[in-house]
Amino acid sequence: MRDPIFLSSPPTISQPTMKLLLKNIFQTITILLSLLSLTSVSNSFPLSTSSRWIIDKNSGHRVKLACVNWAGHLHDMVPEGLEKKPLRQIAAFVASNGYNCVRLTWATYMFTRSNYSSLSVTQSLDHWGLVQAREGMAKNNPWIMGLTPFEAQRAVVNELGAHKVMVVLDNHVSLPKWCCGGKDGNGFFGDEYFDPDEWLQGLSMVAKLYKGIDTVVGMSMRNELRGPHQNENDWYKYIQMGATTIHAANPDVLVIVSGLSYDTNLGFLKKKPLSLGSNLESKLVYEAHWYSFGDPTDQWMLQTNGFCAKRTRSFMSGAGFLTTGPNPAPLFLSEFGVDQRGVSERDNRYLSCLLGFLAERDLDWALWTLQGSYKLREGKVGMEETFGLVDANWDHLRNSTLQDKLKLVQQMTQDPSSKWPTNYVMFHPQSGRCARLGRQGLCLSNCLQTSKWSYGGNGTPIRLTGTSRCLTIDGDGLPPILSDDCSSQRSRWESVSESKFHMAAQDGSGSNLCLDWSSSNSSAVLLTKKCLCLDNDLKDVPSCAQNPQNQWFKLVPTNK
Repeated sequence: MRDPIFLSSPPTISQPTMKLLLKNIFQTITILLSLLSLTSVSNSFPLSTSSRWIIDKNSGHRVKLACVNWAGHLHDMVPEGLEKKPLRQIAAFVASNGYNCVRLTWATYMFTRSNYSSLSVTQSLDHWGLVQAREGMAKNNPWIMGLTPFEAQRAVVNELGAHKVMVVLDNHVSLPKWCCGGKDGNGFFGDEYFDPDEWLQGLSMVAKLYKGIDTVVGMSMRNELRGPHQNENDWYKYIQMGATTIHAANPDVLVIVSGLSYDTNLGFLKKKPLSLGSNLESKLVYEAHWYSFGDPTDQWMLQTNGFCAKRTRSFMSGAGFLTTGPNPAPLFLSEFGVDQRGVSERDNRYLSCLLGFLAERDLDWALWTLQGSYKLREGKVGMEETFGLVDANWDHLRNSTLQDKLKLVQQMTQDPSSKWPTNYVMFHPQSGRCARLGRQGLCLSNCLQTSKWSYGGNGTPIRLTGTSRCLTIDGDGLPPILSDDCSSQRSRWESVSESKFHMAAQDGSGSNLCLDWSSSNSSAVLLTKKCLCLDNDLKDVPSCAQNPQNQWFKLVPTNK
């Protein structure tokens, strides 16, 4: 007797349906083959460290991480946005906007608990009632529906690698959910959802699963340790265990160490350094976060110079000190960000302060965040992320101005293996542009095509590199000029105000003038004007309603 399936005529399939079916089959085969091979290649592999720099272990050349965060740690455990756009399109977007790295977040339970790890993407979405997300994912990435969350994560890693984008895997939480509350049970070792043994198990599993995968260049042990149970003794105990666990399972990846108090405090390392042995010495990177959360708005608004200086000192004391001293180490600013709608003046001023510091130190960094929306966050379906690089529909950059401001810090400006002398670019963080000598005089332009300057410190001339000519004040409200006379007060510049962002010199009558550019200026030409929010002695006034950031310039060292 023949198989009953052949007793009736085969069903008729329309041509459009057949095309869609074949397309889905092709996509599924492609992704399954890529998951099996996982041969994607990143920019450099493996990475190592030397002094305060991350380097390519093989060549010894510096590799700078310019990353964007991408959340994959929430309830359904699938990276955000796959319900909005095809994965390949998202990866291409990341690469095309100058990011060479993604900090991809994940939850411990996705690996350690079978009731999470065994779910398919479809089952995970259905569990949370995410009907619209399921429909969107079936449309944009249909091949993903039958994969487990880990297989989906692995596919994301592989696609990023295909676009030459490196990945840092960040253990964000244990229980998949939004992060981070002081009493959310995910904050510190021994909390309700943070069992240290299970955490170590998860780190080991992930490190082994990605061993030999070029794209994954680092693993961050835990995001934002916090809460009432945090203490230094347990930090040393478990961080040492976590680091050795990762390194034993996958000796190629960088091991990234977070501090206490929401990743703002590593200051205790000044009295007791972290000792992990010689095997890990060249793999350790520290991370820190810097936001404007909790900062008094009135101080950013009325004491901008002084408060920027205060916050910079606080960051240096809490984490930045690691990049200085006799035994410097790499520091990864793994989260910073602003409301990209531009509605928070506090955020706007904080960002200029941070970007000036970031450019001057040439730190590795990761912007929070890529996603413009969440499938489910804090009980809200489809919640918009105003810090997101993309809009809520994942169609466009939310704020192209911010992307412009990041152009300089996306570049490597300090190369420890360079043979070129150190010069400076003159960075205006409020606009994201740099001072360039053009036909109209000194103008703001793209930082990739900027003039370079030499500068010996306060009271010395700012000379155009390759010439003997120097930047000279010509008068209040007038553009500065290039002069052959570099001995007068008009050519002697000081970095003034507590923030050290103003560049000031004296005119012929002894009045102090500062470099100035305003967005209301119809041209990009720089002028020299009375210094904003400063007394005649160039000290900060107690309170100032004006925004001095028009006059904020940072001389950024570069040997590139």
